[in-house]
Amino acid sequence: MKAAVITFPGSNCDRDLAVALAQAGFAVARVWHKDHDLPAGTDLVGIPGGFSFGDYLRCGAIAAQSPVMAAVKTHVERGGHAIGICNGFQILTETGLLPGALMRNAGLQFVCRPAGLRVTTADSAFTAGWRSGQSIRLPIAHHDGNYTIDPEGLARLKGEDRIAFTYIDNPNGATGAIAGILSTNRRVLGLMPHPERAVEAEQGGTDGSVLFRSLAGVAQAA
Repeated sequence: MKAAVITFPGSNCDRDLAVALAQAGFAVARVWHKDHDLPAGTDLVGIPGGFSFGDYLRCGAIAAQSPVMAAVKTHVERGGHAIGICNGFQILTETGLLPGALMRNAGLQFVCRPAGLRVTTADSAFTAGWRSGQSIRLPIAHHDGNYTIDPEGLARLKGEDRIAFTYIDNPNGATGAIAGILSTNRRVLGLMPHPERAVEAEQGGTDGSVLFRSLAGVAQAA
């Protein structure tokens, strides 16, 4: 089981993500954003949170043009798994690998606290360790986490069971209280909450570890 964690200028959760994946059993390689290729045999690409390129232009817009993202697109098109967390979610929408956009929080303030979530679907490699409808708790820390999509796109996400997580109290005003979504082939997940910050009891909870163990189980069985 091999995972590649990408680092952009301004990433600040890349090490956290690498540690969480390693604890779940992945052999983790660190990849710089200017690299043109992913390590051979990569099963999962992790795009971490932070403030890539200082969030200039739009959050994730500059990072989406980094050379490595062409390799990520190829990886996904071949059926590989990818996860984008917080800024990583923003990057995935900017590359077009996931629909919608992440806008400024409705309250126009940075939000940093634990958030209650509902697992909307258990039908994915990322969420299979939970029950559909189960409540969990993960940290959030973002200024532009207001997931926005048009009514047609929202209907498509709902109709295809591609909403992975919703907020219980919707702290940022996201459309449909959406906290995370899946790609059409269900192999790409983007989410604003930080599961990598909830893998040890000392962090205040271990709900995030379920996601990484679920991914490891799928990769091991492949």
